[in-house]
Amino acid sequence: MLPGLSQAAPTADLQAQLERDFPQRLVASAGGQQALRECGAGPVVVLLHGIGSGAASWLQVARQLAPQARVIAWDAPGYGDSSPLESDAPKAEQYAARLAQMLDALGVEECVLVGHSLGALTALAFARSSQAHRVNRLVLISPARGYGAPALGQQRQQVRQQRLDNLQRLGIAGLAEQRSAHMLSPRATPKALAWVRWNMARLNPVGYRQAIELLCGDDLLRHGQPAMPCEVHCGEADSITPAEACLSVAKALGASFNLIADAGHASPIEQPQVVAGRLACAIHQSLTGRTL
Repeated sequence: MLPGLSQAAPTADLQAQLERDFPQRLVASAGGQQALRECGAGPVVVLLHGIGSGAASWLQVARQLAPQARVIAWDAPGYGDSSPLESDAPKAEQYAARLAQMLDALGVEECVLVGHSLGALTALAFARSSQAHRVNRLVLISPARGYGAPALGQQRQQVRQQRLDNLQRLGIAGLAEQRSAHMLSPRATPKALAWVRWNMARLNPVGYRQAIELLCGDDLLRHGQPAMPCEVHCGEADSITPAEACLSVAKALGASFNLIADAGHASPIEQPQVVAGRLACAIHQSLTGRTL
């Protein structure tokens, strides 16, 4: 249990919903096994979480979308029960290859692909690969650009060392306790904070270290503009990937841009109804070419 936080009280109902409405499934991959959560039926939406989270973070969004879509959220390689990647310092293409293996195992031929934060790197790498035909529409929520650009060398080393030092000093539980509030807006409810902490407390050190290397060694924009329609959304109170940075990414990718009111970085947890509504529109547009 995290210091100062009763896990039973604030998240018990969410944990029950998770097991009942968004159960875990394991599929085989070339690198071992891939864990995911799935619910609903219909057009497919695939959800990729950020560096400090997991598939369960999409619970409330998935429950909103389940009546109209087949919702699939993965635990990235090295997260949850997913086998880590072989490389100690993987690039987005390696995560994208694992994503392709998962979609093969699930029989998914096309989808709306959603990447939150660090998940945006995998989403865009996948959308720019030979698998692009499987993506009808690309949605990036508070995308992390990464620090892999040559001009960011000094910042890259600082961020990498700081994150590794914090992991060593605090451990996963300490990181969850210390970092959770930074993921949300000042208006976030105690329940939203508790759910961010619950998810962050379940990180695996090996997978988290690989994700740090992805964050620090890759650059979102090196992948180029996707061929399919792309949209970028950002919490208006996001202090991790601020609105100006996300707008810059959207312009570079030729994507539309919209803010999410009363939300920080973890908007799928803080404003799940709004995020689900945005994704429902994306699904509709992918099917009809028209806005709702």
